[in-house]
Amino acid sequence: MAIRNFSILSLLLLIVAFPYTKACENVTHAIEKKIEVVVEAIVYCQSCEHFGTWSLTGAKPIPSAKVSVTCKNHKGQVSFYKVYETDKSGYLYAPLQGFKLQHYILDHPLHSCYVKPVWSPLESCSFLSNVNYGLNGAKLRFEDKILRGSKYEAVIYAAGPLAFRPSDCTQTHT
Repeated sequence: MAIRNFSILSLLLLIVAFPYTKACENVTHAIEKKIEVVVEAIVYCQSCEHFGTWSLTGAKPIPSAKVSVTCKNHKGQVSFYKVYETDKSGYLYAPLQGFKLQHYILDHPLHSCYVKPVWSPLESCSFLSNVNYGLNGAKLRFEDKILRGSKYEAVIYAAGPLAFRPSDCTQTHT
């Protein structure tokens, strides 16, 4: 009788413990998965026709433009800064390697990071424009874009579009 009770007790413990061990395995797999924060944007040369507006009608993408990503912690201190370069289509894909959240909500990229155009390789289009608040830093947007792999996940935030403008634009073109 005691052996039978011991067997039933052992079986009950296995039934209870099995989901727990399975949950621990899932946590281990989640820890092994690399999660990366990425910022994307496109940098354009805004036409003089739309100088002073946010319109990018007729704008052309700028390849090899430099764009900075700055993040500040909840104390207002810069916790991440890096300059990235756009590809041949003016597209920026900026993985924030080394970005760390010190406070889960207050240091979240949506609240703490901004993107600014820094330099244009085009002499004819090298003045900063304030399209999407590019002069002070464009805030990030989450557009439900996540790239997933078996051991990789990239949460992508959008900024901009951002723009430079020709230096010879005058206020009369607005």
